[in-house]
Amino acid sequence: MIEAQVHQQLREFLRDCGDSSWPHHLTLARLVARALRLGRSALLQVGGLSAYQGDYRLSYLVALLLWPEPAVLVVPEVTQQRILMADLPRLQEKLGATKPIHVGDRWPDPAFRGLLITTPAAWLADRLGRGGHFPSQVPTLLDEVDHLETWLGDHLTAQLTRLDWDQLSLAYPHHRNLIRDTLVTLTYTAFQHPSNPYQCYLLDQEACGLLQNLYQTLVAEDERAAESMPLPWQRFWQQFAPPDHLLWVAVDHQSGQIALHCAPVDLAQCVADLWQQQPVVLIGASLDQDAKAEIFRQRLGLEDLTCLKFAPHRHHDLVNLYLPTHLPLPNTRQFQAMAYQEIRRLLVCAQPANRGLTLILVNDLPLKGQLAAALAGEFGSRVQVEPMQVGQNTILVSSWEFWHQHRLTLPVPTLLILATLPLPSLENPLVAGRVAFHKRRRQDWFRLYLFPTAMAEMQRAIAPLRATSGLVAILDTRIHYRSYGQQMLEALSPTATTRSLQPDWDAQTGV
Repeated sequence: MIEAQVHQQLREFLRDCGDSSWPHHLTLARLVARALRLGRSALLQVGGLSAYQGDYRLSYLVALLLWPEPAVLVVPEVTQQRILMADLPRLQEKLGATKPIHVGDRWPDPAFRGLLITTPAAWLADRLGRGGHFPSQVPTLLDEVDHLETWLGDHLTAQLTRLDWDQLSLAYPHHRNLIRDTLVTLTYTAFQHPSNPYQCYLLDQEACGLLQNLYQTLVAEDERAAESMPLPWQRFWQQFAPPDHLLWVAVDHQSGQIALHCAPVDLAQCVADLWQQQPVVLIGASLDQDAKAEIFRQRLGLEDLTCLKFAPHRHHDLVNLYLPTHLPLPNTRQFQAMAYQEIRRLLVCAQPANRGLTLILVNDLPLKGQLAAALAGEFGSRVQVEPMQVGQNTILVSSWEFWHQHRLTLPVPTLLILATLPLPSLENPLVAGRVAFHKRRRQDWFRLYLFPTAMAEMQRAIAPLRATSGLVAILDTRIHYRSYGQQMLEALSPTATTRSLQPDWDAQTGV
């Protein structure tokens, strides 16, 4: 059977190369081979450190290369480059594999029986748009599905810019005045909102009414008018379904222009047919606390799957946690001053100037700027806010998003300070809109949305430090005093935890 062949070939490869310490290579390879043979879908969680290092990919690549039938591999372009430039040449040389490999956004030929490597954007556009560029029922492996909701959101979000309004006026010259007046009213209303850091606002009932009136007027004269609209407008009207879709306006204060956005909240309903078109193997880092990934599957409409969550190595994946209990809660006036003093203590006691990068993650924009300014006043040019290049002793202050985007190119911090937990803020209009959606359905919005989002952020942020047993300090005392705090700590294991900062901390931990 293919499982035995994959097991034997991978074991010999690992024995000859000996450059990977991940203990689950053979199990992952057998599971992928079994899924290919049976045509049964699977969901596999490989863990944060393994996902960061990427070694696990060798396992599924061996299975895909030795599988005698056609298959599709869906990975982001950055990962494609690593696979094409490093992983595949090594495996092909050692295994003597001759399976054809093609990279592109469509199936190369009806008779093709090799491996097609494509991007999430190309694959989702075809599968959800019924493009027919990929044959049905071809086994498909999707890697890095921690980002699957983002990929789907990007594909399913309809957007209208000023250019789209101009094109609509050209398509409907008799209604140019109505189109112009609607845009002017929406723009004026958007700029009347109090400014927020997110530069976006949910469309209210009155704004939705203006858009509905515009649509009804344009299609009233001709039943086919909706089909002859410019494509961006067709996409927008297809998604325009308040209140079950998020409708928001993004404002650009510099240009004085707006952009309308419309996106579904319930992704499971939108992708219900996607998983029926072919067997899929989904691989991610830490998709859910539960091995069966019930919440992740519920959010994405995944039903009958083989699920497995690989256990982290008790020693190799360990990270040091410092969890002070004396700080006030983040929503109090005292938090900023005391958080600064705690960060200063950490920099002095646990991070001498010659001991590597310090990373301070702060999503709150005012707090980020204030902390950076205060630290720069004491530590000088060592303090930088989201630079593309850093020195060995830099104190880097950044958002969580910046760290996620650049963690593969920046040095691994020896000290990571989480000023607050990355729970999505209800002050963000898009977060508030999603929460309102769950409330209307009487669903547990914290368990289904806020908590899993925060845990995914934390696991990704901390993963690089697991390879070096680095120090992570969490200054948000909600991790002690809220019911979800213990769940977060359990999800972050294995850890070595302390609640007091000793003068010789760096000597004790080896940080």
